[in-house]
Amino acid sequence: MPPLPVIALYRQGERHPQAQACAACEVRSTALFGALDDAALDRIHTHIASLTLEPETTVYDRGTAGLAVYTLRSGVVRFERSNARGDRRIVRLAGRGDLIGQEALLQRPYTDEAVACTPVQLCRIPRTLIDELTRGENTLPRALMMRWQSALDAAEAWVFDLSTGPARLRLLRLLRRLAEHTDEAGLIWLPRREDIGAMLDMTVETASRLVSTLRREGVLELLPPRHARLDLAALEAATRRADEG
Repeated sequence: MPPLPVIALYRQGERHPQAQACAACEVRSTALFGALDDAALDRIHTHIASLTLEPETTVYDRGTAGLAVYTLRSGVVRFERSNARGDRRIVRLAGRGDLIGQEALLQRPYTDEAVACTPVQLCRIPRTLIDELTRGENTLPRALMMRWQSALDAAEAWVFDLSTGPARLRLLRLLRRLAEHTDEAGLIWLPRREDIGAMLDMTVETASRLVSTLRREGVLELLPPRHARLDLAALEAATRRADEG
């Protein structure tokens, strides 16, 4: 694997490069370091690696030592688990502004395999930096707790929304979640049929049939490669009918 690009951290002018980079970050207001003021940013003295990953690239593997957390600046990441028989389940998604890999803060191995679904941009934040900042910043521990709670809420909602109800309703709920992660063109990442099956506990055949039905109904328009455009009004109407039925 080639060396990761890093932002060199050394004093340069009034503010050092990492503080400037974090201050200018497009997701700072919703990301972890949004809790830090300019003075706190100036106390960062370590490397934060900026990563750009292609689809299907692993961010980190399940069971490996957690040495860093990641802020997702753009794109979608999925989290996978497999059992002893090799059955694969996708247990949640993360998108722009989310913090992932929080297990590292407890010096625990990563719980899931994190894989890029789309081209993604991330900041790799060493655990040692978070440890240093939490010792001196009253606001950062609260921000971390809020992001932990957000991840827990997302995991619980995923289990309820995508593991209960008829197959059609589960797929419609998944599309509503994917609509939260549209790209600049207003398109969603559309999982492969086998990935939909791994998310919703259904066969590939059922997933393919349902996607085809929703396409004919005008809920989504399939666009290569692995993208779709949603008609949100049609999606909401179809979801209401499925909920009522």
